[in-house]
Parts: sequence; C-alpha cells; structure tokens
Amino acid sequence: MTAKPSERSISSKSPRTRESRLSALHLAPESLGFALDCAAQAIGAVRLGAALPAALQSVFVSAPEGAAAAARGAVQDIAYRTMRRLATAEALIAQLVRKAPPPHVGHVLACSLALLVDEQESAAYTPFTVVDQAVSAIGARREFAFAKGLVNAVLRRFLREREGLLATVQADDVAHWNYQQWWIDAVRSAWPDNWEAILASGKEQGPLTLRVNARRSSVADYLNVLGEQHIAASAAGEHAVRLDTPMPVDRIPGFDEGVVSVQDAGAQLAAQSLGVQNGMRVLDACAAPGGKTGHLLELADIELIALESDASRARRIGENLQRLNLEAEVRIGDAGDPAKWHDGQPFDRILADVPCSASGIVRRHPDIRWLRRASDIPALVAEQRRILEALWPLVKPGGELLYVTCSIFPEEGELQAQWFGGNHQDAVRLDAPGQLLPKVARAQAVASGAPRAGQDTDSNSDHDGFFYARFQKR
Repeated sequence: MTAKPSERSISSKSPRTRESRLSALHLAPESLGFALDCAAQAIGAVRLGAALPAALQSVFVSAPEGAAAAARGAVQDIAYRTMRRLATAEALIAQLVRKAPPPHVGHVLACSLALLVDEQESAAYTPFTVVDQAVSAIGARREFAFAKGLVNAVLRRFLREREGLLATVQADDVAHWNYQQWWIDAVRSAWPDNWEAILASGKEQGPLTLRVNARRSSVADYLNVLGEQHIAASAAGEHAVRLDTPMPVDRIPGFDEGVVSVQDAGAQLAAQSLGVQNGMRVLDACAAPGGKTGHLLELADIELIALESDASRARRIGENLQRLNLEAEVRIGDAGDPAKWHDGQPFDRILADVPCSASGIVRRHPDIRWLRRASDIPALVAEQRRILEALWPLVKPGGELLYVTCSIFPEEGELQAQWFGGNHQDAVRLDAPGQLLPKVARAQAVASGAPRAGQDTDSNSDHDGFFYARFQKR
C-alpha cells in the first residue's frame, strides 16, 4: 500500500483494556450490544491517535476467548461506518446533550447514531434494536450504567426529530462532509469543479477488486470460474476483476492458491505502467505489504529487490510472495539512504511508491481523515523529495523511474512531478496515468464534459485516488 498511516496500537495489558474485558462478559458476543461496545472502544483509540486496524486488533485481542471470532464482522462494519460519519454523529451528540458524556458513552452514542443515520445501509438493524442494544451496552459496564437513561433519551429524541436535527448539524461543512476543515478546503482548492463529488466518494466503502495472476489465469477465464460458482463479478482492468458483493478472502476462489490477490484497480496500474521485461533488474522501493511486488513478478521474469524500512512490514512481503509462489530479494533499508543497502548495481526500473497522505484511499481507510494533520503535508512532500533524489542516481541511462502516491493532493502529485522534472535535466517525462480521482469524481467530470487530466472515464473502472508520473533517464 502506498500510504503509511499510523499503526500505533493500544496495549492489551493496559488497565482500561482489562476493565473492558470484564465488562464485555455481560454481553453475548453475537449481540449488537457487544459489537457496539467493541466498536466504541476502537473509535476511542482512534481519537487518541491509533490507526483503526490497530485499534480493532487490540480490541479483538482483549475480548473474552471465542468472542472476537463471533463479533469480528459486525464490529468492523460498525467501526468503519462510524469513521465515515464521525463528525455528523459528534455534532448530533453536541446538539442532544447539554454536558459532554464520558468518552466511552459518547463513542457508543456515535456508533449508534452512525447506524441510525445510515438507516438504509443499516437495514439489518431496526431503530428499536439499535436503541435497545446501545442501552444494553452501556448497562453492561458498571462504571457507565448511570448513563443508560441518557443514551436511551438521546437516541429516541434523534429518531423523533431526525430530519430537523440532521438539517441543523449538516449546515456545518465538517459535519456534512465528515472531514476536517483543512481537508475540505484543500480538496476544494485543488479540484474546484468536482470537489464535492471527491469528498462524497469517501462516504462509500470501496469495492472488492481482485488482481488476476497473469502467470496462472486471465480475466476472462477467471470470470468463468466465478460464474460457475454463481459469484457475480465484472472486468475492471487488464488484470482486474471487481466482485459485485465483497466476501472474505478465504471464500474467494483461487485466493489461497495464488490465482488472485486483493488489489485496487488503481494500484494495479503501477506494475502495468512500469513496463518490465524479462531479464530486467528492478527495485520496488517502499514495497510493503508487497502487492505491487507480486504484480511485477507476475508480469515478467525479472531480478527484483523489494525494499522496506520497517522489518515487521517487510515480513508481509515474504508472506504474500509465498502464497503466489514467487521470489524476490527482500531488503530492509531506507529508500532515501541507499548507501546502507545498495550494492552499487543500477536498475532498469524503479518503482518509487513513496509515503504519502493516503488521501486517495479514505473510503477504505476512513480513519486517515481524522488522523492526518495539515502540517503533515509539507513533511511528506519533503520526505518524497528526499527519496526521489536518492533513487534517481540508481537508474541506468535509458532506465525508468515511476513515482506513485495514493494521494489526491497536487502537492504530492503533479507539483512533485514538475519539481522533479525541473531539477533533473537528464529526466524525460513519459506517458503515465497521471492523477486518478475516485469514481464519483470522474462521473461528475464526464457529465460536465470536462474530465481532468489523467482521469479514467471508463465507467466499469472503480478505483481509489492515485497519482503516477514516469521518468526516463537520458
């Protein structure tokens, strides 16, 4: 993954977590109340700075034995849904409660309101069930049982006054779009013609897109396999298949055998754009978790070095390659400091999939919009430049470097490409996908008759936001 969001977690040995484990014993693991309690713990951890996947993992580790497996799907669904509606929910709480409740009570209310706001998407839960189970979740915790009446009153009042309350809170930009104000302003400034559609795309869950291993099958053949198993899907790119309905990876035909991998259609353009050929020496910089590494090896017989600065993340590269039955040399090192890992031999191709804001993948990682700060962007721009400056001397004359970010901010995209080209007279800019925006934004641009540069107008393609720039050394 291009983005490197925070992966800080809450220790499973902390007093708060031990207390949570005892409290959760009073709720059946398969109940909505248990899921609301666990999701609220995860939301609280994100509000303290943890990434949502790490926060959820901490919650599952601390749950009573056997409970995590029973509740995992519901907890994840509620937590991710709440992240996409967090500002709306918190604004509603501010309207409905005179004095801010204790954090965990507020987080349970936020999760419950997210379900009630999304009543069509949350059809599995009736409003009565949501209210009843939220009250049960609070009542199961002795230290918060006093707030049962408050939770009941707040949620019932929202149901009674739903339209008026939503109209009031959504008059505010942050509560309406569910992004920090600086993020809204940045998108509006960068994309004045379709900023609303870009922000709106973050309300959706991204599709489940697969990459078909070109060494093992083709899109057409794999669609036939899915059809035989009555799994609806469609082609979404040269090697991409999009499932109509997401499913766990262990149920995806051929996944365990390495026939397919999960990878966004936009991310698949990295390996395709690099133009690797048999016999080339290739560097995949910032390679973890190895999705693009695997794709490169599927396309040609190459000598590939996968570089990653984080040893724990580097292990995931090996795991992914083992499933695909492919090999690469995995090195631990800083892409911006080649002296510590480079052997002096130049590369025919370099994939510079650099750390970025991850602003293009917020529908899959909605916590990023709350964790990222405006001050992060200049720091990321500087880091990207440091890495590019270090990698360019490693490219052979006639070789190519592909710069990639999963960002929609021009500072990390087109402006970086222009800076690099202006600073390197031996760099010739070649064709590349350029700036890719989310599907909803593309649809609006096409409808207006003015698609922006780099926007894919294929209606069958639904991908995240990415930027690509390709340079050849003279």
